[in-house]
Amino acid sequence: MPIPTLFTPTRLGAIEVANRIAMAPLTRNRAQPDGDVPSDLAAEYYAQRATAGLLITEGSQISAQAKGYAWTPGIYSAAQIAGWKKITDAVHAKGGKIVIQLWHVGRVSHTSLQPGGIAPVAPSAIAAKSQTFDGKGFVPTSEPRALDIKEIPQVIDTYRKAALNAIEAGFDGVEIHAANGYLIDQFLRDGSNHRTDAYGGSVENRTRFLFEVVEAVTGAIGGDRTGIRFSPFSASNDVMDSDPMAVFSHAIQGLNRFNLAFLHMVEGQTGGARPTGPGEDIVALRKLFNGAYIANNGYTRDMAINAVESGAADMVAFGRQFIANPDLVERLHTNAPLNEPDRATFYGGGAKGYTDYPALADAENA
Repeated sequence: MPIPTLFTPTRLGAIEVANRIAMAPLTRNRAQPDGDVPSDLAAEYYAQRATAGLLITEGSQISAQAKGYAWTPGIYSAAQIAGWKKITDAVHAKGGKIVIQLWHVGRVSHTSLQPGGIAPVAPSAIAAKSQTFDGKGFVPTSEPRALDIKEIPQVIDTYRKAALNAIEAGFDGVEIHAANGYLIDQFLRDGSNHRTDAYGGSVENRTRFLFEVVEAVTGAIGGDRTGIRFSPFSASNDVMDSDPMAVFSHAIQGLNRFNLAFLHMVEGQTGGARPTGPGEDIVALRKLFNGAYIANNGYTRDMAINAVESGAADMVAFGRQFIANPDLVERLHTNAPLNEPDRATFYGGGAKGYTDYPALADAENA
């Protein structure tokens, strides 16, 4: 029987990948508390999973202001760049490809995580009905302040600098995080963006920040090394919009001029149900994009194989399955059983639940 296309090579812009299975970005809260530098243990974690066609790292804050959770890594200091370089070297030594997810959380933060204990920033001074992790436990997010229009170019420039830092750290590219209710998503949605200036109101204005970020990043490292992630129908972190099809249709069509490496979308609720509401059509949105499409959310082996064979997706990203199965590609290829993830070790800690999940070979030799 022919090998399913899911297990064959392809190309995402300038990035050649060995198969169509991506590791989705997964926040694990294991960076060093002093300086938000990724740990040496993270190099082992990512290298274990380097058989994925593409590794997309955990969200990594582009500035101190961009931070929203304790013990998450950054990509804005020399120490962070050096920490990530150990990781990219380890992945490349195993023949893998890796991009970093560029992250600004916006209002999904807490004053204790912000420089000087100040309020986090957002498009508008509207608190998210959400929680974040402050290092001791989950706490309600703090009320943000609205970004002054004069500050917006400075924020956009931190995306540009972070993209350049990523290339210096050895990454094959970047994924701009525009999903799950974080800063770019907050600008896109009329539930979180009540601005009356050039960045609010109409769909054209609410997508302005997105396009300016993408222009800055692609201008620095090229569109063929830049991907983007959306979650158009997810209410994650309390983002809502009265007409998501209109917003994301305009956004996706507008992205085509940048010749991006890929569009990565959460299909349905983030980490939850796949079905969408009336009039919400992920297939229609996918068809608007001219480049490679990475599908995500609740995919099984059969679903992934069928999605790629049918052309509905060029690649499929798996999240929790990769936490517990460092050799997920082999397991999917051979239709082997999967390890179950230990939810108690998802966030924070050390090697337990991070680098100690057995591969198939380990289980066979036990």
